[in-house]
Amino acid sequence: MRQIGHFIGGRTVAPADTERCAEVFNPATGAVAGIVALADATMVDAAVASAAGAFPAWEATSPLRRARVLFRFRELLEANRRRLAATITAEHGKVLADADGEVTRGIEVVEFACGAPRLLAGDHSDNIGGGIDNWNLRQPLGVVAGITPSNFPVMVPMWMFPLALAAGNTFVLKPSERDPSASLLLAELLREAGLPDGAFNVVQGDRVAVEALLQHPQVRAVSFVGSTPVARHVQLTAVAHGKRAQALGGAKNHLVAMPDADPDLVVDAITGAAFGSAGQRCMAISVLVVVGDAGPRLVPKIVARARALKVGAGTDAGVEIGPLISGAHKARVDGCITRGVAEGAVLLVDGRQCRVPGAEQGFFTAPTVFDLVQPAHSIYQEEIFGPVLAIVHVPDLAGALRLINEHPLSNGAACFTADGATARAFARGVQVGMVGINVPIPVPMAWHSFGGWKQSLFGDHHAYGEEALRFYTRYKSVMQRWPEGSGKGPEFSLPVN
Repeated sequence: MRQIGHFIGGRTVAPADTERCAEVFNPATGAVAGIVALADATMVDAAVASAAGAFPAWEATSPLRRARVLFRFRELLEANRRRLAATITAEHGKVLADADGEVTRGIEVVEFACGAPRLLAGDHSDNIGGGIDNWNLRQPLGVVAGITPSNFPVMVPMWMFPLALAAGNTFVLKPSERDPSASLLLAELLREAGLPDGAFNVVQGDRVAVEALLQHPQVRAVSFVGSTPVARHVQLTAVAHGKRAQALGGAKNHLVAMPDADPDLVVDAITGAAFGSAGQRCMAISVLVVVGDAGPRLVPKIVARARALKVGAGTDAGVEIGPLISGAHKARVDGCITRGVAEGAVLLVDGRQCRVPGAEQGFFTAPTVFDLVQPAHSIYQEEIFGPVLAIVHVPDLAGALRLINEHPLSNGAACFTADGATARAFARGVQVGMVGINVPIPVPMAWHSFGGWKQSLFGDHHAYGEEALRFYTRYKSVMQRWPEGSGKGPEFSLPVN
């Protein structure tokens, strides 16, 4: 059985005989594919100590030299993208094309981080008064940590560590224990790129490792992506221990289909956005808001498309929807569907009994569609994180905005329309962090930033982009004067120019 350990101080650390471990599954077959170590506080302390030891030299390294390491890392990512995608699919289950797209989005953040010399440049004001010059700079925090989810084992860590490293911090990553192998491959590529030993470390683990990182006195900041209850806990615990916290929580993303929207465009968009990666995306569209009389043109087409999608192993040709990541998660998703039926929503397509020939033990739930969903239903309120689409009907745009704005999970939303005034009203009025106009999954590019509102984000900073650079650095203002001759004596009033 393959043993999956940690990466500390520039080398792989095999699971100790006394260390707790967990099984890692191949979701397409349901078979155990490996055993991953679960770090205790002592192992976390070793990783943090390694990062702390590497920090002084890495902080002193010029931004240009840090960028050169990231440039080499980017080249290695391109050379190993198929290997990374295969690793993602083997443990998460998403189809290979989707896994390759995940790698691409991670590379884009690395490319942005390669601009560190310019991104970290400050402002300078010459001769502000009395022979004084004033400028500012941004300096790294020290050891920072990332706690990342299972749905994007490559992309989400690369939302964090490239920019943290570019700014001069050292990093400890705690990936999901359900698909841990990609993190070790990233660590190997960073070492090959020339990153100093100890500047990037990986501790595998569960809640024990998370709590140890949140409470560790040498960890200065924590970035997290996951569910809302855990995000809230991460932010509160980190702040209570004197750390910066950036905790991205759950989502209930809506797509509003106006009566003037192209029905085929809407159906294409909702099919990919609701069912891609088996719905296991923080930006998946899980609610379709049908406005006015658009329903008869949309719902039958969505039902037909959902029934026609090919479900199977992510490595098989022609497969569009892979498995859920674990048996426990499949049971939870199926339970949500059962509750939706009990609460009175109309089940149009039922994916609970999906069976894939030759992979009968895989964790498959096929695309599922509910109609006439009400805001009080649990399938509307909760983030299901599976291939389950809830269709809600409202009379007008105002009703759609009210529906979205009253939901506490406010990551993103989209509006499909042919009218510019409608689009503008939606973009300005919707209370979410990311908005798409005729774009179903509006994930910002690397030089912007990713994040939601309300209970989808705890903390002041969104992920990646310039927001992340502010999160991973401290602002310092410097005022300088070189006096000529003797001083004029003490001044007791507030200096003014």
